[in-house]
Amino acid sequence: MRIRLSRALPVAAAVLAAGAVLAAVAARPVAAATADVPGPVPHAAPTADHATYIVTVRGDADPAEVAERVGATPVHIYRTVLHGFSARLSPEQVEALRAMPDVVTVEEDSGAAGFGTAF
Repeated sequence: MRIRLSRALPVAAAVLAAGAVLAAVAARPVAAATADVPGPVPHAAPTADHATYIVTVRGDADPAEVAERVGATPVHIYRTVLHGFSARLSPEQVEALRAMPDVVTVEEDSGAAGFGTAF
């Protein structure tokens, strides 16, 4: 059986990303999930020098609505492997998202690295 590398790599990257998210969720303290919802976030538009973050939200939360609450413009909304969005975020937006009870993780986006050989 022969598997095309161009099809195997995206699947492997998604599996690695999902594992990283699950590890981050397991490490998050329970008290953080019950924190009060913060007030409105000043809508200071992130600039090109702000980092891109991947934000995962609870399954019953709408990722686009969560992004809107902090004035973020999603680069992508995830609804398959992850439930969340990616966006360039200011430090204030990152802080506000981390305080929201329906946000699971807020992680700076970084390149994915593989290991070993694929099939």
